[in-house]
Parts: sequence; C-alpha cells; structure tokens
Amino acid sequence: MIDRASAWCLLTEFTQSESLRKHALAVEACMRACSRKFGRDHEIIRNNPRLADNDREGHEFTRAGNPPSSSGASAPEGISEEDLWGIVGLIHDFDYEKYPSLEDHPYKGNEILKDRGWPEPIRRAIMSHAEYTGVTRDTPMEKALFACDELSGFVTAVALIKPGKSLAEVDAKSVRKRMKDKAFARKVNREDIVNGAKALGVDLDEHITFCIEALQGIADKLGLDGSGAKTA
Repeated sequence: MIDRASAWCLLTEFTQSESLRKHALAVEACMRACSRKFGRDHEIIRNNPRLADNDREGHEFTRAGNPPSSSGASAPEGISEEDLWGIVGLIHDFDYEKYPSLEDHPYKGNEILKDRGWPEPIRRAIMSHAEYTGVTRDTPMEKALFACDELSGFVTAVALIKPGKSLAEVDAKSVRKRMKDKAFARKVNREDIVNGAKALGVDLDEHITFCIEALQGIADKLGLDGSGAKTA
C-alpha cells in the first residue's frame, strides 16, 4: 500500500535524526503546494472554468486509469496527485542518514524502494534530485523537488537565526540577503536554489515567498512557530 502513512513509516525506519525528519516534512509541504500550482489537477481546473467550486474540492483527477499526469505518470491507485508529490518530498532523503556518501545516496534508497515495490515515477523523481546521478528532471514533479529541496533547508536555517525562531519573521528579502553570505549555511548550494526556480519557470523571489508560505503552514511541526524562543 503506497500512501502517506507508509511513506512516513519508511522515513522513520531509516531516519532517526529529528532535523532530517523535519527537513523531510518541510520538502513535503513545499511539494504539496507545488502540486497545486504546477500539477495536472491545477491545469484541469484552470482550463475548465465550468467546474463548480464544490466539484473541485477534493476531486482527484489522477486516479489510476486516468490519463498520465504532468507529474510523469498517473498516481498509484487511491492516491491523489497532491499526495504523490508530497510523498516524493517526504521520502526523497530517507536513505541519507544510513547511506550519506555520494556513492550510496540516493542509489541505496532507490534499490530499497524497488525491492519493496514502490512505483517508478516516485523512484525516478528521487533519483533526479541529485545532480550526480545523471537522471534528468523532465516532469514538473521532478523539477519541483529539485527547486524545493535546498531552498526549504535554507529558509529553515534563516528562520532559526531570527529572534523569535519563527517562519513568520522570514521573507524573500531576508533569504536573498543570507544567500549572499557564503559563511551562512555553507553546505546549501546557492546555484541549486537559483537553477531550481529557473527550471520551474518562476521568478526566484516569487518562488522563495511561495515556499516560505508553504512552510508557514506547518511551522509548529518544524518548531518554527516561535514557541522555541518562548521556552529558551
């Protein structure tokens, strides 16, 4: 059964680090937001103005058996396109804690997913998020994963240095300012952030704001709702 619950179980089986789990949740939130902006469901709604609001709500256009979605394939049976994108974000680094080397990650994860019967679109998207695998990013879902991965980590880092340790204090301007500081979050590849937005065809500041807003929706789960500063 491929669903959000099984994805979370997979993540927690291989990842004990709280920070890595939070990163997974952050990328998931951004990917879910991206599915609503760049996914096929969004295109169907936008191109069919006759669809009433009550028909749109909760409608899943990408059940198995429907035409392939812009994410690269139909979502597995019983999964909406938003869940598909979210699951890809949630487990994209599930193998990293155990297999952090360039020789192993995400190759080991791909092998594990294949052995456990996870569908190819999910495995391919995860493989494509690492530049060195040689797997091209051809679909909106694959491009969105690359565009959200490094950026979500960087936005989180910016929030952590704010007085209130809150995402409410973060905006595109503050993120861009910190991107210029090479000593800050030095492991985050700035070129990936820039190139990710470019591949999606969106303005960088717009994409940064978009991801900040997505992360604000789960600020409490990330410990970035200001509660950390209050108890410090």
